[in-house]
Amino acid sequence: MIKWPDVREILKGIPWVLIGGVATRAYMAERMTKDLDVLVHERDGEEARRRLEAAGYIFLSKLVVPGVLLRSPDGAEIDVIYGRYPWLDKALGHPHHDAAGYPVIALPYLVLLKLWATRDQDWTDITRMLSTATDEQLEEVRAVVKRYSPEDSDDLETMIYLGKREMEMPKQSEKSAGEASRGARKKPAGRGNAKNKPKGKTSRGRKH
Repeated sequence: MIKWPDVREILKGIPWVLIGGVATRAYMAERMTKDLDVLVHERDGEEARRRLEAAGYIFLSKLVVPGVLLRSPDGAEIDVIYGRYPWLDKALGHPHHDAAGYPVIALPYLVLLKLWATRDQDWTDITRMLSTATDEQLEEVRAVVKRYSPEDSDDLETMIYLGKREMEMPKQSEKSAGEASRGARKKPAGRGNAKNKPKGKTSRGRKH
């Protein structure tokens, strides 16, 4: 397991969860990613930043979405994202935990965030995470997507199907995920509520 900065003591008392690439390791095989994404409620954002900077984290830039990019004392980049989603309090109050003990956003909300992202990698992550999800977990994912992003329900079913196919044909998993990202799962521009669907991360144009 890749070692990332441990901010649990620094952010003690502030509800937070991991999202992004590092969070996926709680639900599938770990993959490489460039930074650690921490999600807090917008009301706690500046306090989280203040604590991290007091602990030696260096401010690098603001994000395109509300939040900041920091560098840890050992050189790792960390995005602190200030969220305001209607489901955020529930997600922060009921985190999952990965093998390292870090709080990770629950699978339904991680899928929701990745459905809203624009990179093929995010869509591939969804397929892989759902490939090993239980029937109960899949129903929870369906319920969250239906409530907060019903226009994505058809895409979700496609990825559930592809995930199960990957489990049946592991040698073709990479091809299946890639085809789905480039073809069947392409989303028309401008879909959904832009306020609640972040399209990028930093002022340098880096994506979720």
